[in-house]
Amino acid sequence: MTETHEHRLKRIKIRAWRRGIKEMDLLIGGYADAHLPTMTADELDAFEHMMDENDQDLLAWVTHQEPTPAHFQVMLDKVVAFADPKLWLK
Repeated sequence: MTETHEHRLKRIKIRAWRRGIKEMDLLIGGYADAHLPTMTADELDAFEHMMDENDQDLLAWVTHQEPTPAHFQVMLDKVVAFADPKLWLK
């Protein structure tokens, strides 16, 4: 059975808000609430791929404690910039 687009968005949104670390819930869930409906299929794929990573790794990347892997950089930059609008002013 094929998943509908609407069902995929609902599933992703639930995953975004049930991360395990509250900071990641707020960061990723907030981004999902604001952007999921307008994301392209490629962006949804990238977002889901990012969510497959451990919260500890994601937190280390967004706080610059560890370098962000190149294949996550674009999506994480979008998520972080959404959380901190001052980053858009760069």
